[in-house]
Amino acid sequence: MFEICVEHTFSAGHALRDYHGKCENVHGHNYRVQVAIEGPELDQHGLLYDFAELKKRLRATSEYLDHQFINDLQPFDQVNPSAENIAKFICEEIQKDLESASISYVKVWETDASCAVYRP
Repeated sequence: MFEICVEHTFSAGHALRDYHGKCENVHGHNYRVQVAIEGPELDQHGLLYDFAELKKRLRATSEYLDHQFINDLQPFDQVNPSAENIAKFICEEIQKDLESASISYVKVWETDASCAVYRP
């Protein structure tokens, strides 16, 4: 099995609903996202997937969230905008367009020391 990873950053604000603690208040993060895809075979060029294409897909998904109040965006107007749910959202958006590989995980860091991982 082969695996490649790309990372991208974006900044956004959010507030956790029905949560009792500091994070129920509006606050922001400089998020770092890592997406890893895996597959059993390489293409004729010896690649699992083009890094540039995967970065492009991650950037496009991140742009939707960048410099926004995430609670106002779909699906986060209905789903709590936790790091876990953001990771799942990014995974589902990127997986829509992948044909030759599948996502093995998405990591979303809210801080240098705290991240959530979603594995489909």
